[in-house]
Amino acid sequence: MVIHKLNAKQVEAAKPRPDEYHLVDGGGLKLRIKPSGGKFWVFNYTVPVIKKRSNMGLGSYPDVSLAKARERHKKYKALVLDNIDPIHQRQLEEKQAKEAHLQTFKAVALLWYEKKKTEIKPQTAQAALNLLTNHAFPAFGNEPISQLRAFQVIELVRPIEAKGSLETVKRVCQRINEVMVHAVNCGLIEANPLTNIRQAFQAPKKTAMPSINPDRLPELMSALNRASIKLPTRCLIEWQLHTMTRPNEAATAKWQDIDFNTGVWVIPAEQMKKGIEQRIPLTPQTLALLDVMKPISQHREYVFPADRDPRSHANVQTANAAIKRMGFKGELVAHGLRSLASTALNAQGFDSDVIEAALAHVDTNEVRRAYNRTDYFERRKKMMYWWSEHIESAAQGSSSLAGTKGLKVV
Repeated sequence: MVIHKLNAKQVEAAKPRPDEYHLVDGGGLKLRIKPSGGKFWVFNYTVPVIKKRSNMGLGSYPDVSLAKARERHKKYKALVLDNIDPIHQRQLEEKQAKEAHLQTFKAVALLWYEKKKTEIKPQTAQAALNLLTNHAFPAFGNEPISQLRAFQVIELVRPIEAKGSLETVKRVCQRINEVMVHAVNCGLIEANPLTNIRQAFQAPKKTAMPSINPDRLPELMSALNRASIKLPTRCLIEWQLHTMTRPNEAATAKWQDIDFNTGVWVIPAEQMKKGIEQRIPLTPQTLALLDVMKPISQHREYVFPADRDPRSHANVQTANAAIKRMGFKGELVAHGLRSLASTALNAQGFDSDVIEAALAHVDTNEVRRAYNRTDYFERRKKMMYWWSEHIESAAQGSSSLAGTKGLKVV
């Protein structure tokens, strides 16, 4: 049977009849005309495999013109020739499009955050989420993650770079990339288009924490003795100096983690930067500091309580603020006390591995780290005793709170 192709005038002029009827364009494409006057494009085809006839709607006229209907018909007929049911294919595409719309950058970032906080410290994960909340979400949080492109992130980050906040640029790019990698790993996107986004910006210059040379230790101890600061703050600074801990680890020290019988302070893994438990041998000088703090806070959870809320721990910036007021602004920060200790101990000839263990640094050599699992505790104990005595000697002429009043460490 010869089928004459439809033309636009025929489609427009077709009138309703008492019964539904079709105008045929060929290849299964038909225009269905209802008694109500509605006109609808239909693709009539044989379903692959099951070999049953089926109708697939291609849209209504005049919203879908004859040319557009033929375009759609050609696409779906090609699927039938490839043994694909076009109705099922369209349903799959619609589902994928809906899921892509729901899978916004913000939605995926929140899923990433839930996983991230089981792998790192909760407060670190929260800080990462805050970074995205403040910078990324307002710009493209509601954008489908599959449609996110590099230029959008570049436009977002350029003003941060212009302000000179290069460390923030680095962290923003890092966290956005982590979300994108999570999306790839979950099968939400095929590839991460932001992999090398940090290369578009200036890299922050690495700068060491300000610290002083070991020969200025007497000057520091004298300034600490004269400083107009509260007793717990002074104890906190001396505690950090003797134990070589990070400001956060020192400020959050808990009485329950200190074993006076064995003379060991055990910092739980979740409080450590690298997530590894740290055992710190306590010297007579550090025990003397705890004796000073006992009347003040032993009935509380934290050794060094917050000034305004004794139930909480001291602010991690407390030592920094005090050191600045003592006259060391720009020369020394609380974290720099670790560098001061490291420099002095290396100069004294102590084993670098033992020093690194005392600083709770993780070996960057993965193979060596896998086989060398010792924490050098006994060797660290001897070294820490020397360091505490050295600090006490530097404080001669000053009244060190950690002074052992003539006790000789053996």
